[in-house]
Amino acid sequence: MQLLFLVVLVFAIIVHEVAHGYVALLLGDPTAEQEGRLTLNPIPHIDILGTLIIPGILLLSGSGILFGWAKPVPYNPYNLKGRYGEAMVAAAGPGINIAFAVVFGLLFRFGGTVLPESLLYLCLAVVPVNLFLAFFNLIPIPPLDGSKILMTFLPTHLRLRFEQWLASFTGRQNIIALLLLLLFLSWFALDYVVMLVVFLTEHLTGSAIF
Repeated sequence: MQLLFLVVLVFAIIVHEVAHGYVALLLGDPTAEQEGRLTLNPIPHIDILGTLIIPGILLLSGSGILFGWAKPVPYNPYNLKGRYGEAMVAAAGPGINIAFAVVFGLLFRFGGTVLPESLLYLCLAVVPVNLFLAFFNLIPIPPLDGSKILMTFLPTHLRLRFEQWLASFTGRQNIIALLLLLLFLSWFALDYVVMLVVFLTEHLTGSAIF
């Protein structure tokens, strides 16, 4: 079952990144397409640390939680159409994760009597993994998607300050920010995140996941 969750996690991460690239393409930026990132082939998306090492360690350690990331899909915000283009690109990743959670949750709830057991297990893995990825990425802390969405809707003077703050998070600082956030979730907020994911999963599927 843990291996199934790992496979689902990797796929959910890749779909998340591809969604960013497709929305950017629809809004006028072909960067992701030109760099070969609009594909479900995992190889172009793999980040050695985030896609392989960290999830692998969490799986082997029996930590009870899986987390990871892929290489960010590149895009040029200056090519995007409309004021809210960057927010739409940022929201595409969490949006596709939520969509997958809803579809597989409904599939489990209304097809439970006719679906094979293997597909039911797949549904129970897809829903919590995608919900957790969506909620985590919507946190408004750089370099997560929520920070870009928030920046789009801020008043001009606050947006300029926020952009300056975002610009300070480069290179290793991105990793440091993520590690600090993970530590926060692990020590203080993980129970609440898990409870929220379980609550939404049970209401989508009509069945307890534990």
